[in-house]
Amino acid sequence: MSEKDSIHVVSDAFTAKEQEKNEKINLKKVVTTPSAYLILIGTFLLLTGSIYLVYLFEPNFATLHFERMSTSWGMVLTGLGFTLLTLKISFLIYILVLYLRYKPVKSVSDDLLPTTTVIVPAYNEGELVWQTLKSLANSDFPEEKLQLIAIDDGSQDDTWEWMKKAKAELGDRVAIYQQPQNKGKRHALYRGFHLAKGEVFVTVDSDSVVSEDTLRNMVSPFVANKEFGAVAGNVRVLNNKKALIPRMLNVSFTYSFEFIRSAQSLLGSVLCTPGALAAYRGKAVMACLNDWINQKFMGQPSDIGEDRAMTNMILKQGYKVLFQRDAYVFTNTPERYQNLYKMFIRWERSNVRENIMMSKFAFTNFRKGPKLGTRILLLNQWLKILLSYPMITLMLVFVFTHPLLFLSSTLMSIAVFSSIQAIFHASRHKNVFESMWAYPYSIFYTFSLFWITPYAIATASRRGWLTRTLPQSKQKISTSGSL
Repeated sequence: MSEKDSIHVVSDAFTAKEQEKNEKINLKKVVTTPSAYLILIGTFLLLTGSIYLVYLFEPNFATLHFERMSTSWGMVLTGLGFTLLTLKISFLIYILVLYLRYKPVKSVSDDLLPTTTVIVPAYNEGELVWQTLKSLANSDFPEEKLQLIAIDDGSQDDTWEWMKKAKAELGDRVAIYQQPQNKGKRHALYRGFHLAKGEVFVTVDSDSVVSEDTLRNMVSPFVANKEFGAVAGNVRVLNNKKALIPRMLNVSFTYSFEFIRSAQSLLGSVLCTPGALAAYRGKAVMACLNDWINQKFMGQPSDIGEDRAMTNMILKQGYKVLFQRDAYVFTNTPERYQNLYKMFIRWERSNVRENIMMSKFAFTNFRKGPKLGTRILLLNQWLKILLSYPMITLMLVFVFTHPLLFLSSTLMSIAVFSSIQAIFHASRHKNVFESMWAYPYSIFYTFSLFWITPYAIATASRRGWLTRTLPQSKQKISTSGSL
C-alpha cells in the first residue's frame, strides 16, 4: 500500500522502546476521539441487547428447539452443531496448553550470528520503502554480516526514486535493483534469493518497519537448532491509529500471531511465515527454489501465496518452522473495506491451494519425531474450508425462518468468543481500551466478510494480487536498472 502519511507514525521510531512510546502517545489521541467511544459503546449496547433477548425469549427458543428435535433433520443439525462446538472448544484448549508452554528462542551473541541477507521486494510503495530500508539499516546487527537488497518490481509510482534516496543515504549497505516490468512478488523474491550471499535469508515487506532487535531475534533460532528451517516474525499493525479497520486488525493480529502461532511453534509447524517478516535457512530455500518459482495450480502459474508455499516446501523437507514472538515488524494494513476483502480473498485462495499441497505430505513420514500436532493443525484448516458452504446455507435458512433467533444467538456467540481475543490482547499488551476493538471486529467480520471463504474456494484458481493498483493519474513508468 502506498500511503505516505502512515510513515510519520514511526518516522523516527526504529527501536521497540521508541515504538512503544509513540504508541502510548497516539493512544491518548484515539481514546479522546468521540467516534471511537461511540463505536465501542454502540457495540456493547448491541451485544448486551442480544444477551437480554436470549434471556427474554428463552421459552420460545426452547419450544423451537424441541420442535426441531422432533424431526430427523433437526436431530442431525443439533448433533452436528454440538459436535462442531465440542471440536472448536477442544481445539482452543489444545492451543492454550501449547501457548502456555511457548518461549521464544533467545538471541545469540554477535560472533554467533549467521551471515544474513535481507530482501525487500517493492511495488507501488512510494516513500514507505525508504522507511523500511532505513529501519533495517538501523538494526542492532553487525554490518559485516548483513546484506541488504531491495528490488523494485516494475512500480508505476515513485518507488524507484525512494529506493535511490535510500541508496544515497546508506551507500554500500544496500543494493537496489529494478525489474524491467512487474512480474509479481514471487519473481522479485526469486531474484533476491539468487543474489543472496548470507546463510539465512530474511524477507520483509516494503510497507513495514522493524524494531532494532528484530533481525537478530529472527536469525538466532537457526544457530540454536539445525532442525529449524524457517521462522515467522510477529506482525503488528503500523497504521492502527489512522482508521477503524487497522485498529480492529491490530487486535486480531495479536491473537493470530502471539496466540495461534506461538502454539503452532511449539509443534515446529507454523503453517505460514508471513510476507511482512520471515526468515529462511538459505540451503532450504535453494533446495526448493525451482519448484517454488514454477509452482502451478490447476495449470495456472501461482502468483499469490508465496509465503505459505515456501513454508510448505520447507516443512516438506523435514525442517521445523517456528515463531519468534519478540521479533516485531509493524506493517501497513488496508483502511478501506474494498482493500480489506481483496486481501482476505487472496489469503483464503492461498489457504485452499496450500492446504491441498500440505495434505500430500503431512500424513506421510515427512520428518523425524511426532507429527500428530501438525496433522491436527491441518485438519482444523480443512474443517473451516469444508464447512463454509454448509454453514453459510444454514445461516441463510435461519435468517429467513427465525431472524430474531439468528441475530440474538449470533451476537451472543460473538460476545463470548470475542472476549477470548480481547482478554488475551489486554493481558499481553496491558491495554484494555485497545483490546475492546475485538468486539466490533467480530461483528464486522461476521456480517460483512462471511462470504470470503466460500467465494475464495469457488475462485481458488484465479490469479492476481487484487491490490497494489494505482489510479491512472498517479502512474509513472520507470526505466530498468540496478545500483
